Amino acid sequence: MSSLPVVIVLAAGRGERFAASGGQVHKLQALLGGRPVIDHVLDAVRASGLPFHVVQADPSRPGMGDSIAAGVRATPDADGWLILPADLPLVRASTLLAIAAPSSMAVTVPVHEGQRGHPVRFGSVCGQALLQLEGSRGAASVLQAQMAAGSVALIDVDDAGVVTDIDTLDDLQRAEALLAQRKDAA
Repeated sequence: MSSLPVVIVLAAGRGERFAASGGQVHKLQALLGGRPVIDHVLDAVRASGLPFHVVQADPSRPGMGDSIAAGVRATPDADGWLILPADLPLVRASTLLAIAAPSSMAVTVPVHEGQRGHPVRFGSVCGQALLQLEGSRGAASVLQAQMAAGSVALIDVDDAGVVTDIDTLDDLQRAEALLAQRKDAA
C-alpha cells in the first residue's frame, strides 16, 4: 500500500454551464494563458509528485458521485484520495501537497479566505463510503458524515486556485486575470 493519497482528477463533466455561457469548446479544452484548462491542472498534479488517476467521461457514470466512485475503484491500494475537479486550473502543487499531508482526521478541506475549496482529501477510512457514491451530489454525504463525527480538518491556504473553478466564460476571464497576476508577482 502506498503511503501517499492518490489525486483523483475528475474530468468527466459535460460542461453544460460553460456551453450555455457561450463557450465554443468543452471547458477543460478552453484556453487559459494559451493552454487548455486541463493541462494546467495536470501540470500542478505532476509537479506535486503525488500519484494520480484521471476519470474521463463515460456515459455509464453520469454524475460526480459516480465518477468519484470509479476513481476510488480504480485505485484500491491508495492511502486515501484527493478529489480534484479538473476545472480548477490555478490550484498549486504546494497546496496539493499540504492537503495530502498525513492527518489524524478522516477528511481535510482547503479553505481560502473563508471559502471551502478543492481538492478535498478523504482518508482510506472513507473508502467504502466513496465507493457507494452515485449521482450528481459528489462526496457531500461522506463529508457531512465525517463532520458529524468530528473528523474533518479545515486547512487555511493562501491559494485562490482552490476556489477558482471554470464553469462559465466569465469564470475563465477571472482565472485569466488571476493567472496574469501570478505571473507578474513571480
